[in-house]
Parts: sequence; C-alpha cells; structure tokens
Amino acid sequence: MQTRHGQPRRTRAVAAGRARREAWATAMAQPLSVLFEDNHCLAVFKPAPLLTQGVPPGVPTLEAMVKEYLKEKYHKPGHVYLGIPHRLDRPVSGVVLFARNTKAARRLAEQFQRHQVRKVYWAVVDGDIAPDAGIWEDWLRKYADEARSAVVDTGDPMARHAVLSYRRLGGGSGWNLLEIVPQTGRMHQIRVQAASRGWPVRGDVLYGSRETFGPAAELPRDRVIALHGRGLTFLHPIRYEPITVEAPLPETWQGFEG
Repeated sequence: MQTRHGQPRRTRAVAAGRARREAWATAMAQPLSVLFEDNHCLAVFKPAPLLTQGVPPGVPTLEAMVKEYLKEKYHKPGHVYLGIPHRLDRPVSGVVLFARNTKAARRLAEQFQRHQVRKVYWAVVDGDIAPDAGIWEDWLRKYADEARSAVVDTGDPMARHAVLSYRRLGGGSGWNLLEIVPQTGRMHQIRVQAASRGWPVRGDVLYGSRETFGPAAELPRDRVIALHGRGLTFLHPIRYEPITVEAPLPETWQGFEG
C-alpha cells in the first residue's frame, strides 16, 4: 500500500522503528545527572523533550535511564524497582523524583497527592507581566482525548480548581522570567493559566506561543518549551526531614536567566 507521498507504509514503519532505536541509543549514551541519591529515593535532572516514562517499548524515557543507572551502579542482575510519584511533561525540563522501594514510593506518592511537596518552576513567558507578583486562580477542564486543558467557567461539572503564585525574576524585550509555585497539580496547569492571561510559555505552540525556543525540531513531539522544574522540597520518606533539590538550567536557557 502506498501513502499519499508515494512511500510504502512498511518502508515508513521500518524507518520510524530505526529512528526510535537510534534515539534510544543516543538518549542512553547521555550521562544521567543525579541531583540526590540514597537508599530510598533518587532525584535526577530530566532534559526536554525526554519522556518521564512511556510506551511503546523502545521509546527513550527517563525511567529507563534511571533503571539502567541503578542496575550498573549496584550490579543488579534482575528487575530494578522504581517508583514514580510524579512526572514532568515531555517538553519540560527539571527535577524528577523517584522512589527506590515500595515503602518510599507509597509515602512520596501520598505527599504529592496531598500537595505537601513544594514545587518551584521557572518559566519564560511572552509579553509584559503586570503586576510583578500575584496569584492566579482558575477552573480548568482536562480534555484527555486531545491531550490539553482549558480554563472554563466555574459551573462546568468537569472543572477542577487551579491555584498558583508567581513572581517576576527578570526579563527583556517581549519576555519575562517568572518563578512559579503551584498549589494544585492540574494537567498543563502553568501553561494553561499563563496562556489564558495572554502570556504563553515561550515555545508552547499548543497554547498559543508564536515564539520559538530551543533547537529546531522536525516533529512536534520533539519541541521544547521554556518551562523548567527548578526545585522540589519534600520530606524524606524514612527520616521525615525536609530535603530540597534544585536542577540547573539547561543550555537552551542561555540569555533567559534573568
């Protein structure tokens, strides 16, 4: 069977499979940036546009890289357990926290579910922000079949409350650097709330940005946006002491450090 471009579907499928294998090899060859590690949890830097976890098999993910790292470092011959209490969107970089055993996984998941983990993001947004600090409060609806969210009226039965605080750290011509602390964890929350006010995250075409960010990408899934999970503060799952982990800015942020 031919496609509309005249290329057999099988040929395109083989090429796509080869591209996935090459991407996997490239990703796995990159050194993992470990930000915190002990016997119970592990925090690492996730580059964009790497998936935190995902299917189908063969697609590069941060989860697979961390498992490979643990397997090699601790000489584990079999299955490596890894709990994933939270995620970052594919085009977003930053800190991702993993659990190394089931007890830690359960306790960390509870912290995230109860909004006890303080998450700090940095974002470059298009436009001029006013005021320099404040709180954004909206009702968001998730459209899972379209992989997006939107601000809706409070009467929408599918809407969920979304709150975050922000402050301006710096900026330049046509852009501003914000530090954002969400109090809730909705799908694409920061991206949607910023865009709804006319300040989309730079490079976030899905929510209306007309500016580019990062290296050029042939496929939409390989695009990155100017949103970075700067830090996490959580209670250690065993010792219950507060731990703060910060992720450095990627090279793509040069010139936007504020």
